[in-house]
Amino acid sequence: MKNDKYILRLADTCLIWSHRLSEWCGHAPVLEEDIALANTALDLLGQARALLSHVGDEDALAFRRDEREFLNVTLSELPNGDFAFTTLRNFVLSSWALLMWQHLATSSDEQLSAIAGKAVKEARYHREHAADWVVRLGDGTDESTRRMGRALERLWPYCAELFDADETDREAAAQGLGPAWSALEEAWRADVSAVLDEAGMALPADSAFRSDGKRGRHSEHMGRLLAEMQYLHRAFPGGVW
Repeated sequence: MKNDKYILRLADTCLIWSHRLSEWCGHAPVLEEDIALANTALDLLGQARALLSHVGDEDALAFRRDEREFLNVTLSELPNGDFAFTTLRNFVLSSWALLMWQHLATSSDEQLSAIAGKAVKEARYHREHAADWVVRLGDGTDESTRRMGRALERLWPYCAELFDADETDREAAAQGLGPAWSALEEAWRADVSAVLDEAGMALPADSAFRSDGKRGRHSEHMGRLLAEMQYLHRAFPGGVW
């Protein structure tokens, strides 16, 4: 039996993260990275579509739900900021997503396992590409180092949500559907710490702050993001192009 809420948390995170990355198209600092970010966004969109279709009607789920019905982690919806923030967010989320997909590849849900089998290859590249940029910027010029430090300070409090387990997680783990998110934290911290160390940076102290997007309680940015993402579909419901 599917645990729709568990699957939607990952699907929505991929969808909203993809939308944020799409905003970089035509604005990245170099042409190669413009293309790379667009390709990453397309990969994430493909993952989101596969997961949403597994739960229900992908268009209805993407374009007809209201803000509180989306279950993405808050980190994915935050504005892009500068290239340092986007790069670091891509790394921490890609590291987490790679671990998630690796676990889901052995899911008791055959369709979810098949989706993960393809996604893990994409996530591995996303993580490697982002990690290279983290090291390049963190151990770069004074300006790039300063910006990376500022980005880490800004996004770190939102990372705790990636490992916040609840009854939905426990049910999924008991069903063999997928891991409790908390089970990913140790490996994720080891990966992130190693890359930050290579970049001349260190893990910040943990914060008492907890974001809660995965339960439908979002930042003030989510409503504006959805207004843009859903506008055409809501303005012309049932439209055929």
